[in-house]
Amino acid sequence: MRVRTGLESLTRQPPPSLQGAALGLLCNQASVGPGYRPAWEMVAAAFPGGLQALFSPQHGLWGEKQDNMVASPDFVEPGRGLPVHSLYGERLRPTAAMLDPLDALLIDLPDVGTRVYTFATTMAYSMEAAARAHTRVVILDRPNPIGGVQVEGNLLIPALASLVGPHPLPMRHGLTLGELARYYNEVFRLGCELEVIPAQGWRRSQYFDATGLPWVMPSPNLPTLDTALVYPGQVLWEGTNISEGRGTTRPFELWGAPFIDPRALQERLAPLELPGVILREAWFQPTFHKWAGEVCAGLQLHVTDRRAFQPYITTLALINAVRELYPGEFRWRTEPYEYETERLAFDLLTGDTAIRAGLEVGVPVRELEAFWQPRLAEFLEVRRAFLLYPE
Repeated sequence: MRVRTGLESLTRQPPPSLQGAALGLLCNQASVGPGYRPAWEMVAAAFPGGLQALFSPQHGLWGEKQDNMVASPDFVEPGRGLPVHSLYGERLRPTAAMLDPLDALLIDLPDVGTRVYTFATTMAYSMEAAARAHTRVVILDRPNPIGGVQVEGNLLIPALASLVGPHPLPMRHGLTLGELARYYNEVFRLGCELEVIPAQGWRRSQYFDATGLPWVMPSPNLPTLDTALVYPGQVLWEGTNISEGRGTTRPFELWGAPFIDPRALQERLAPLELPGVILREAWFQPTFHKWAGEVCAGLQLHVTDRRAFQPYITTLALINAVRELYPGEFRWRTEPYEYETERLAFDLLTGDTAIRAGLEVGVPVRELEAFWQPRLAEFLEVRRAFLLYPE
């Protein structure tokens, strides 16, 4: 049976509480319904005269902005003449002037189940702003494409809160956006008047290709479900001088640099017996971003067992191996990252400086994993109260 998204449920049976209300909608190009119909068209049709404004996350309403820290401008959506307020760039939150005319802000965003994916942070920032403006928030929920069972990684510490993580959360959290909104609102006391319209028919054990829903790239460098599966670990390369495969047709699955010998790397990694993945020797030449125009050598991740695969542990092990083999060439990224200029990108991504500190002194990744298990266990216990879907 095909899963029905919150968007589809809302527009099939518009609730009386939203009839006649002034509505805003935070969405992007992947916010689609049956027949790939854009969310804003469906909402406008279901609530005649009600949709007043659109809001867009990172990469823009159309997902056209390729890289990080490429701001999206405000503009007018040509189909219906709706104002589009960008929430990525110098402004990361909706302003009171944007929210005051609205009775409710609808949020229909694709998510990929990873703390650092900025759409979830944009949701959290919007909830905080809506609470101050006394604007109701309605989450139109969608399945977590990489499943809702597996959870992995250390919890972010509050000192490292940023656009790639506003509140403590592990890297792979196993929540839908609606569940995450409930968790944020209650645990961190956002004070938002919140409603979640669930996705009907989804089970936590399902990955996206079992939902019957169409895959539309949620952002330019997540072209497939295969990419999303490795992203919770492979995104860490953004905090280094190693290419994460941007500028190729398989970003995040491919990674490497000109100075890497992939066979030496495979030999170094073999004793670790990383589960659920084959690390294949790969060569590529990025057309843009890191090492653009240069031939890079590295590995491509091929996931062979989704349930056994540990993306975060896997990439930490890869980073450890590269640091050990190429101490003179490998470096942490020091350039600004997601509008942060002081703290290292890698620390923002992992959410705890202890991870980088451990790697720098050669702590095995399984010891790092043991280090974060107590806090992760506490999170899993708290998380249970906010789950909306069965396994």
